[in-house]
Amino acid sequence: MDASHAVLAGLGLLIAGFVKGATGLGYATCALPFLVAAIGLKAAIVIVPIPAMAANVGLLFGVAHRKEVLQRFWKLYAAILPGVFLGTLLLSVVDAQSATRVLGVITIAYVIQAFARPELHLAAPLAQRLQIPVGLLNGFFTGLTGSQIIPLLPYFLSLKLDADRFVQAVNLSVIIASLVLILAQMTSGLMTWPLAVMSVIGIAPAALGTYVGNRMRQHIPSERFRMVVLATLLAIGISFVVDLKSILAAVL
Repeated sequence: MDASHAVLAGLGLLIAGFVKGATGLGYATCALPFLVAAIGLKAAIVIVPIPAMAANVGLLFGVAHRKEVLQRFWKLYAAILPGVFLGTLLLSVVDAQSATRVLGVITIAYVIQAFARPELHLAAPLAQRLQIPVGLLNGFFTGLTGSQIIPLLPYFLSLKLDADRFVQAVNLSVIIASLVLILAQMTSGLMTWPLAVMSVIGIAPAALGTYVGNRMRQHIPSERFRMVVLATLLAIGISFVVDLKSILAAVL
């Protein structure tokens, strides 16, 4: 990786931390477009879990309601585990780029629907029944593409959580998924020593960006928080569909 690619990767890790702290969106999902442009998809999926862990562990103690959220969504979090292992298993045999583009299309479609029907709300009984399917599918996409937003973000947005509970709910899911993803990558041989070293180095920009973003979230009015999340999600979905690597290469 040459200097320009290293700068791009570091910038992506920093920006992803800022977005994570400000909106609660999955750190890995925010960082992946930049990392993919710098080092390719499969290497990016291996590098991103450790900085994501650092960003989310730091945020874990900067947002309240940890115990409440864990008790409410423990079934969803437990279901993430087998999903991650299945997605990681398939990563070595399928075209991950195509899977990521499909995920981008799904993300864009969801954002369009959310803007069209902003009052969509899941009733409590249905939300409870959907926890295990949502956790399994989210873990699968995490293992296969590195992205941790679909269907997790639509699910939590439909519950109309306040900003702090929303951020903490997403935060706990990302911590669990990242831990399992690191373990799955190590056991499958995807995590090599050079990639592990690069991943550890990425902790510094991740932590800095998350700290700044977490402070900024306090200044986002609650009525605008959902719009900020959806707009960011739309940008990420578009970046998964278009050839961002070629675009950034041309700019740089």
